[in-house]
Amino acid sequence: MTENYKILGKYIKDMSSETADIETYMFVKDYISKYQLNIDITSKALKDKLVEINTTLKFEDKEENSKKSYFEIIFATIVKVGDDIKEKKELEKIILCDVQKEIYSSLEKAFLNLLHNSGYPNIKFEKKIDFEKLYNEKFN
Repeated sequence: MTENYKILGKYIKDMSSETADIETYMFVKDYISKYQLNIDITSKALKDKLVEINTTLKFEDKEENSKKSYFEIIFATIVKVGDDIKEKKELEKIILCDVQKEIYSSLEKAFLNLLHNSGYPNIKFEKKIDFEKLYNEKFN
């Protein structure tokens, strides 16, 4: 256990890849470089200082196209929070920053596998998410 928390488990809670038909697939194959990666983090307190953290990645087309694919993964992490964590701000940093930095490579790999297995083998996420920076921008 780090001084603040311990990850007890992590798993893919939900995974989705939707491409309606072959015309959509052919269109998306040429257009997927315009898709955007979005991240959302939610958490739910459980009993005995446990927290369920759900990190959702969506890779989607923000344009008004009739032909689009949709990709989403929800990655759940179960965390035991240390007894010395009393402040809400400390807990937020653990959930939004520390745990994310620890799980993100597994999450990204699973999501890229989904995209590659969905017929888009050349997808890469060039930009790495800087959770520290996002956290600081949100709260400072």
